[in-house]
Amino acid sequence: MDVETIKIFLNKKNTIAFVGATKQKEKWGYRKYKEIKDAGFKVYPVNPRYDEVDGDRCFPNLKSLIEFQGEKPDFVITIIPSKVTEKTVEQCKIFGIDKIWMQPGSESEKAIRFCEENNITVVHGICIVVDALQKL
Repeated sequence: MDVETIKIFLNKKNTIAFVGATKQKEKWGYRKYKEIKDAGFKVYPVNPRYDEVDGDRCFPNLKSLIEFQGEKPDFVITIIPSKVTEKTVEQCKIFGIDKIWMQPGSESEKAIRFCEENNITVVHGICIVVDALQKL
């Protein structure tokens, strides 16, 4: 992935839907959500299991987040099982979200191919915090 594409994702003006955010503080879904939030991004947790994460309203799905915001997020981060990511990228297409960052372990060839075939910019195989925020 080229540095210019990553810089587009890291623009602090972006609104982010973080699919897989969790209240379980020992999990990556909590730690990465908090690190991105603490870095100054406007990030919304998305997880049907919770009403809130780290004191923030949590949305059960992208549709409910978009309805609440009145607009779509600039991009989606996934930190979920790859089978769920495959469904999430389909939702991104439906709602016109054209950028997705698949955290390591959440990607699949099927999800990546779907993005490439549907003009969704996809970053995968690198961590948004460790490999991008902390290095750029």
